[in-house]
Amino acid sequence: MADKKSQKASIVDRPLSKGRGEINISTFALLFSEMVQYCQNRVSTVPELQSKLSELGYHVGIRMLDLIFIREKGLRRETKLLNILLFIKSNVWKALFGKEADKLEHANDEERTYYIIEQESLVNRFISVPKDKGSLNCASFTAGIVEAILVGSNFPAKVTAHWHKGTTFMIKFEDSVIARDKSLEQR
Repeated sequence: MADKKSQKASIVDRPLSKGRGEINISTFALLFSEMVQYCQNRVSTVPELQSKLSELGYHVGIRMLDLIFIREKGLRRETKLLNILLFIKSNVWKALFGKEADKLEHANDEERTYYIIEQESLVNRFISVPKDKGSLNCASFTAGIVEAILVGSNFPAKVTAHWHKGTTFMIKFEDSVIARDKSLEQR
């Protein structure tokens, strides 16, 4: 009897499964609306609320980073700027929302700025915003996740959510990221 127990693999020895990746949408909506209410009760302005949601998203993103790279990339990290953005647009969005983001664009006037555009963000779908908080974009939570993944992948950036063409995530990279990417292209 003892031999059978010692032969049983521990949870650490088992491979990571892909999982179903599906959750009940109404359960998600309830949980997320409770998160928004929790944050709302602890702040007094819309920018503070968005910042709080972004902080919560950052914590989620840090925890997701290694898991997504293990499952999707076999521990291989990206070194090029465009590759990490495409990884976020496709793999990260699929892991979070079950589909790719709608668009990835580069700003015409600013080489450090990129945009991920989502026509209808899942986190905004079930939130009714009061008139006094009309500019609130709960997708700041998703912006925090994206920022954590970028920073954790050694692409320091600031990510914010804006109302434009649905929800637009504006990604502003630090100058060091652009300089590193240019040096990699020259090789």
